[in-house]
Amino acid sequence: MTGSPPLPRKTREVRNHHISSLVWNDFRLRDDDVIVGSYAKSGTTWIQQIVAQFVFDGAPDIPINEISLWLDSRVNPRVSLATLEAQAHRRIIKTHLPLDALPYCKAVKYIYVARDGRDVAWSLHHFLTNATDLYYRTFNQTPGRVGPPLERPDPDVRRYFGRWLKEDGHPVWPFWDHIRSWWRWRDVPNILLVHFNDLERDLEGEMRRIASFLGYDIAEDRWPVMIEHCTFDYMKAHADKAAPARGSYLKGGARQFIREGGSGGWRSALTADDSADYERIARAQLGEECANWLARGANA
Repeated sequence: MTGSPPLPRKTREVRNHHISSLVWNDFRLRDDDVIVGSYAKSGTTWIQQIVAQFVFDGAPDIPINEISLWLDSRVNPRVSLATLEAQAHRRIIKTHLPLDALPYCKAVKYIYVARDGRDVAWSLHHFLTNATDLYYRTFNQTPGRVGPPLERPDPDVRRYFGRWLKEDGHPVWPFWDHIRSWWRWRDVPNILLVHFNDLERDLEGEMRRIASFLGYDIAEDRWPVMIEHCTFDYMKAHADKAAPARGSYLKGGARQFIREGGSGGWRSALTADDSADYERIARAQLGEECANWLARGANA
């Protein structure tokens, strides 16, 4: 007689200049919670917006930055705990943790969105370059930081990418381990992996897949408005509702947070050798199947 297959479980704490997983030890999960996970700049806000459309039946102007909180951010974790505890609707909780640093519950739904690492690094460079001094002070000076402070990025995006690749996610946090931690559990029924490229190619199809995963039976006449509310044009026009702290951490404000979307911007700066180095390391770190999915998505 064989036993049940293993399930994810929390086995470690992750702490750095941005993150502390300790707050999850004090968080009380509810059976209908939705946890939206990602490595930074991988499409987190897009998934939060999609899930919020289902939770709030396609309402316009949902302040997702006030509703779906990044719980493991080191900034004001106790405020986030209290805010989430007071919410009566289905909660949408954002995390940038690897799966094995999160509590696991069979009744909770976990959605993980991923993106080609070259696009991630490209987007991170733009974000960190445009981050204000307030942003760096906030994360570096908040008590409890573990490890070195967050550095401003090299102005040269190619050099930045080279260091990000060589030092596995510098200056934020490790990339390959993050992907592996979620990919390993991709077949667990209450975990859904989504790819940024698939959202680009077929937003409606991916939204329908997410709705089904979350248990929503959306009336057909509600779909057009929900899809419209999840387009980049709509989200950029309402960026003050999506950007954390309403974009106060970015030069140029919230509209710098929601950019044009799209993949492959790195092609204008990286050489063929840079890209080949990335692909070689991705295969070595992730294996062929995961590396191929990360580069293209499931529906390429």
